[in-house]
Amino acid sequence: MALSFMEGNEALARGAIAAGCNFFAGYPITPATTIFNSMLKMLPPKGGICVQGEDEIASMGYCIGASMAGKKTLTATSGPGISLYSEQVSFAIGSEIPLVIADVQRLGPSTGSATRGADSDIQFLRWGSTSGVPVIVLAPKDALDCYILTVHAFNYAEEFRCPVFIASNKEIGMTKESFDLDSATLPPIVERKMFSKDIYLPFEAEQDAAPPFLPIGGKTLVRQTSSTHGPDGYITIDPEVIAKNQARLRKKIHNARKRITLFEENTKEGTDTLVISYGVTSRAVEDAANTLAGKGKPVSTLTLKTLWPVPRDLLLEKTRQFKQIIVIEMNLGQYVNEIRRVLCDKKVNFYGQMNGALISPEKIMEVIENE
Repeated sequence: MALSFMEGNEALARGAIAAGCNFFAGYPITPATTIFNSMLKMLPPKGGICVQGEDEIASMGYCIGASMAGKKTLTATSGPGISLYSEQVSFAIGSEIPLVIADVQRLGPSTGSATRGADSDIQFLRWGSTSGVPVIVLAPKDALDCYILTVHAFNYAEEFRCPVFIASNKEIGMTKESFDLDSATLPPIVERKMFSKDIYLPFEAEQDAAPPFLPIGGKTLVRQTSSTHGPDGYITIDPEVIAKNQARLRKKIHNARKRITLFEENTKEGTDTLVISYGVTSRAVEDAANTLAGKGKPVSTLTLKTLWPVPRDLLLEKTRQFKQIIVIEMNLGQYVNEIRRVLCDKKVNFYGQMNGALISPEKIMEVIENE
């Protein structure tokens, strides 16, 4: 065993390198800056490019351009930067440009508290772009997760040709901890599917998949547009063509919902209570569950690592045997209603906290015992 001692932000950067990332652009912002710092150290020696944009908008533009040229791209920011990314996230969704966006969340709204963590952006990551077309959002609970989930994020970005968010948190990103990096099991690396036929139509796809890719700047003319387009990349107002493309943008992700659902569970025999959480709060839930088990009051836990698209089938399956469902979030309830929509026949209780402090195991035990 070779123990590594690093913060979640560095682990995320190392995961990006392991996934084959070769371009980073970003703008310094607490608490995400050390991802930028780590990429600046690691990328150039491997022949990659690391750029500081003049602001967040420019940084996203650099990433989009690099991805269109065939690079595997990463950017990192926090709440105020995510707000500025919004328009170009929509461009990446509509033009099917793969990239990974690390959001090291802090307490909001607005500037908020730069050095205090919270899961402030969970709804914004899903709905902070025009059209409502789905995106993929992964949520690590610790530094090891930052490493592993970043590889998954790049794989999903490449396969589905879409932006993929990593919803980290200041308390994960800037806390150093020990873990065995060498023993981590990473998924096989996925590369973009390249076009190989005679006539290139940039958005022509088989059934409900992402289209094959060719980089701009090569021998074949490649068209990209932020406007509504047909398979040929030209602007269209044909309702049938528009509807078909919108449906494909949705289905290419939703049809793979089961496969991209990542989670951890700890089911205790004979319990009627399941506690659902995500992110750094899951660690406090685990501590609380262990203490309650020692008292002879066991509860089961479910840690969600894929938040969007909502893992509907997983929630239905894993909650079937439980009478009581409790959701714990480090905000005022940005995800619990998604769970309530799925589990409409069950009572789902909730505790949320958004005051710049971590939710303690003691508070979680109090919530569980009082329900």
